[in-house]
Amino acid sequence: MIKQIILLAFYLLGINRAHENTESRQSPVVKVIVDAAIVPLPGDSITTSVSYNDPLNRKVGIPPPIITPWDELLFGIKSSEEWHEKRKLLRKRFLELIGDDAKPPKRPPLDITIHESVDVDGVYTRKLISYHVESDERAWAYLTFPHGMEKGQRYPAVVVLHGTAVEGKDIVAGFMPRPVHKGQGHMDDLARRGYVTIAPDHFNMGQRLPPEGDYHTEMLYKRHPGWSALGKIIYDASVAIDVLETLESADTARIGAIGHSLGGMGTIYLAAYDHRIVAAACNDGSYPFRFDTRIEQYIRTNKEFSYFPNLRPLIHKGELPSIDIHEIAALIAPRAYLDNISLNDIYGPDQQGHKQRVLMNLRLADIWQLEGAAANFAFYVRSQEHSCQHDNNELMYAWLDKHLGQPRARLLRTVER
Repeated sequence: MIKQIILLAFYLLGINRAHENTESRQSPVVKVIVDAAIVPLPGDSITTSVSYNDPLNRKVGIPPPIITPWDELLFGIKSSEEWHEKRKLLRKRFLELIGDDAKPPKRPPLDITIHESVDVDGVYTRKLISYHVESDERAWAYLTFPHGMEKGQRYPAVVVLHGTAVEGKDIVAGFMPRPVHKGQGHMDDLARRGYVTIAPDHFNMGQRLPPEGDYHTEMLYKRHPGWSALGKIIYDASVAIDVLETLESADTARIGAIGHSLGGMGTIYLAAYDHRIVAAACNDGSYPFRFDTRIEQYIRTNKEFSYFPNLRPLIHKGELPSIDIHEIAALIAPRAYLDNISLNDIYGPDQQGHKQRVLMNLRLADIWQLEGAAANFAFYVRSQEHSCQHDNNELMYAWLDKHLGQPRARLLRTVER
């Protein structure tokens, strides 16, 4: 009986919250039957009954409101204009989270140098390049061009961000240095699909691996106190977009981003940070602070990979940042964003936490709906582990094809008899 009362209390609480959030909307009469006890709720038109004792006693009814832990995203928001006002606040919080004020005050001339050019299977050309991201720091990246490019024609371009690995950009180039990297050759796959791509090393991986140790962030914070590793990663990725803008063959109105794991996190953050990203596809990237039982991974010592050292005082007090992943992802709207998530991801929260991301994405869909761009948001939920497999990869590529206007994208057509 106590269990039944608790269930009823949660249901009533949910209905009450829904009424508070929809002041002008009338709700139907709902009768909840628990052990033959009927509890009427206020409304004006339709009655439906649900019995918890008899699962076969099913009747047509009105779906109950979906109450989620993410509902504050749209509390009090009833129009696109009101959302844009809140968006300004969220962007401010986002820039504070990544420590954007601590970034270099000015971007230096790129001074692009080509170190190597390789023909890959007669399909595309891969170039190893370096360029300035700071006045005294150069980044390394692969740059690819499809064969058969027509002079004067511009092609869609994609920034490809790799996951956490000492090998850096080699993973997305398809070299697969270790079995765990199977399926992560996104740069190679997209180059074969006719994209111009750029795949930079993160500042502490690949050819930029710190001499102090794998993934160390100590030198970053000595050089730029107050910055964050994610701030640096997306700043450098934004400079990679600058590189694309120097290319006659890259269509700067059709630039996308894609990434897995840390690369997926970087993709969300980059698209939220830089409006030049038209379409983004994330695979198993970033997790909500509020449900991450291993949140202290973000504030490791600087001699390790410390994402947000500025959050240490807050997290040590048991508090959370003023912005979470759903609000960061919402900054991408109304541009195209695809979120691929796994319920059995070994990183971030437990399975229940990953299930909460499904509810999070349902609420995010409301943002794109409000912006009149519902077709620009999608998410794919699977029960795989943290991985890049054929289905989620092909979905990400198709998403970019569709939203970047890649000619390979299949259009709806009628077959003549």
